[in-house]
Amino acid sequence: MSKNTVELESCNVLFDFVLDAGESWIHDVRAGQTLRIVDLEGNQSADTLIYNANDPADRYSATDTIIAQRNIYLTTGSRLLSIEGNLLMTIVNDTCGRHDTIGGACSAESNTVRYSLDKKFMHSCRDSFLHAVVNCNCHLGKRDLTSNINFFMNVPVSENGDLNFADGLSGPGKYVDLRADMDVKVLISNCPQLNNPCNAYNPTPLRLMIW
Repeated sequence: MSKNTVELESCNVLFDFVLDAGESWIHDVRAGQTLRIVDLEGNQSADTLIYNANDPADRYSATDTIIAQRNIYLTTGSRLLSIEGNLLMTIVNDTCGRHDTIGGACSAESNTVRYSLDKKFMHSCRDSFLHAVVNCNCHLGKRDLTSNINFFMNVPVSENGDLNFADGLSGPGKYVDLRADMDVKVLISNCPQLNNPCNAYNPTPLRLMIW
């Protein structure tokens, strides 16, 4: 029995779900609850947005989060702030070590720029985000899709400011735990990207747990 299993047996697990690559997930996490995102097979990106459940216009702000912690990477202790300066969630455990805040979500436009014109209409995280908010009946829309977190994704910044979509730092079973500091709504796209070598061109499932 793994250490992770022992830890979870002592918790009241409220939700346990495997999210296939290319699929989206939106769910409420109540204040005091913890969301665990598990990279089941390694180097899979969990593109994530967070909203104040009581005021969805008050959403995760990459800018405010980066400024407050003076670091473009997230790990244990990182406080995820909203555009109003409210504390949405805190990373309380992280076995990966570093997560991206600036690489953004793949889209038709980025597929075209990064790869080639014929990749424009391949499925993307922005498509998954849009599908989720259109169908959730939760007062979210296209304008609410802003800069996201890429859990388990490695995007180092060079000295001249270039972004490098590098091989991941994650591995099978690595996880990140996020404690909700208020009632929040979490939106995740399990990235369908087939053109990036960091996941060996093979998107894989994520496991999502709430306790």
